[in-house]
Amino acid sequence: MFVSTRLHHAMALALLAAWAGSAVAASPPNTLSPKELEEGWILLFDGSTPFGWQPTSKADWKVEDGAIAVTEGEPGLLVTTSQFGNYVLAVDFRAGPETNSGIFLRTLPTAGAADVQTQCYELNIAGGDNPFPTGSFVRRKKAEAAPSADGWRTFEVTADGGHFTVRLDGQKVLDYTDPKPIGRGRIGLQFNRGKVAFRNVKLKPLGLKSLFNGKDLSGWKVHPESKSVFSITPEGWLRVQNGKGQLETEQQWADFTLQLEVFVNGTGLNSGIFFRSIPGDLWNGYESQIQNAFKDGDRTKPVDCGTGGIFRRQNARKVVANDREWFHKTIHADGPHMAVWVNGYQVSDWTDTRRPDENPRKGLRLKPGTIILQGHDATTDFFFRNFRIAELPPR
Repeated sequence: MFVSTRLHHAMALALLAAWAGSAVAASPPNTLSPKELEEGWILLFDGSTPFGWQPTSKADWKVEDGAIAVTEGEPGLLVTTSQFGNYVLAVDFRAGPETNSGIFLRTLPTAGAADVQTQCYELNIAGGDNPFPTGSFVRRKKAEAAPSADGWRTFEVTADGGHFTVRLDGQKVLDYTDPKPIGRGRIGLQFNRGKVAFRNVKLKPLGLKSLFNGKDLSGWKVHPESKSVFSITPEGWLRVQNGKGQLETEQQWADFTLQLEVFVNGTGLNSGIFFRSIPGDLWNGYESQIQNAFKDGDRTKPVDCGTGGIFRRQNARKVVANDREWFHKTIHADGPHMAVWVNGYQVSDWTDTRRPDENPRKGLRLKPGTIILQGHDATTDFFFRNFRIAELPPR
């Protein structure tokens, strides 16, 4: 069918207008924008399940309407299974006028009233008549000029060493420095009194440093028996081809957050990121798998563990990434606990309960080890970029 040039032009303008409108629209709840992914944000709540969280008291925690909600039960916390150190945390919350709740930072799984001065930081959600109204650190510092509003509200907290800043609905309400800071801990959502709901729980790790300069393999070494080929592209990406082989960091880490971007240059190819590896040993560490294939058209049925799974320990609960598209990966190792996010979505959450052993193939390894990029076989063809890592501070 013939379509006039004028009609083509009109259609193009309509499509452009629709695209522009969608580009400036706010992101749906519990998702990350491309810009947020580039900046390193991850979702702590996926919007539909409590994956990555655990309750510490008998309250009616539930997921409803894209939010984590609680109404009644024993006072206590719903805490992340991971501990975090330095970060920016964003959380939307909605609370009634009689609600007294809060968000706990760098906390132990359970925290009493006295602990908020020594063992954690309680960011309060409470009325203006409370000694520590919304935006305050309970028993530490009262928020100043905190605005009041109904409906969904937003906290943004920067926790960097002992220095904390809190913004409430974009307005800075707290600036606090702890002379004896707690280094790391879980993030907790509190039920104390009254209904409260939380959504858009997002975290951006701070203090990450580059592992790859985009020019050469400084800081890395190739295994002497490696058949893999490691090269730098004109764009400054690291390319891994062929195998069996590995590229290993010279430095070692025990507890850390690692972020990078990956491009699978093929279909169903296999690779992995090894960590806490025994220096010099081939593929001997915990492995965060890279394998984007899945069965029966169902992304919850990964092939060979799935991207973000802990190989031979826990399959990825969902294959998020696609071959031939750049994707973001975050690997978080915290003592015996390990978690991985792909494009900001948490796909694994595993704790090594085996007996301690120097060899991670045989048992729990907590000692520092190297980071390894795997060349799996002759079909291997991967690009990597934007390697960044931060060591977790001690508690």
